Amino acid sequence: MSYESFFGFKEQPFSNAPESRFFFDSKQHSEALIRLMHAIDTMKGLSIMVGDIGCGKTLLARKLLENLEAEHQYEAALMVIVHSEITAEWLLKKIASQLGVKEPGEKKSVILPQLYERLMEIYDSGKKAVVIIDEANMLVTREIFEEFRGLLNLEAPGQKLLSITLIGLPDLEQNIALDPPLQQRIAVKFTLQSLQEDSVANYIQHRLKVAGCEHEIFSPEAYKKIYLYSRGIPRLINTICDNSLLESYLLKKETVDEETVDEVGNDLGLKK
Repeated sequence: MSYESFFGFKEQPFSNAPESRFFFDSKQHSEALIRLMHAIDTMKGLSIMVGDIGCGKTLLARKLLENLEAEHQYEAALMVIVHSEITAEWLLKKIASQLGVKEPGEKKSVILPQLYERLMEIYDSGKKAVVIIDEANMLVTREIFEEFRGLLNLEAPGQKLLSITLIGLPDLEQNIALDPPLQQRIAVKFTLQSLQEDSVANYIQHRLKVAGCEHEIFSPEAYKKIYLYSRGIPRLINTICDNSLLESYLLKKETVDEETVDEVGNDLGLKK
């Protein structure tokens, strides 16, 4: 038997995989979505969202893409940057491919006309082209940001042809400063913070409910300890809760209490 069966879950409630079903619509996450959707819907050009490690940026990026796809008036693409050794031409080719350019060229002189033609097709169809880039803090060269500036210059009468949303660690702001003209074009900026103490219990209960649990499992004191050890960082909350559930299962305890959370916090090397 696993702890999922012991507690009556249909699935693991605290996986750190970015599944939009587990998106927790906290006040700040809701505000972030509203601001980013506003920037995209009005085609303001460039919007950015930054936040520290584990604050839920990737999950919010997936939710943003899901919202765009659901409305059928956007041609949207989500890219995740996995390393910093990429070139401007590679990025342009990837953007072109994601937005539907068939067989994009290898050189910028070929890719840009292809991309412009595709953006005009999207515009003529009545849709809006959107590119969301997660882990954008991995973009570190001025050349890349200059290309973003060039893409934002592509316009139809009265409207930009492309909306770009960059999401990443706070370093992203310093990197964008490599190209001051692009920095001045930031239309919307939002900083995602960790959860406040009064939101942590709601966050945990939300994930439990999505996983198929309708009854209370964590004690009130356990919630307080989880906040202290995690500092409200969703990724750490997930790790603490997952380990606490496993520990409680091994001890055949149907409630996760503060002693269990303390033991897990100490084992993980976390400080209150």
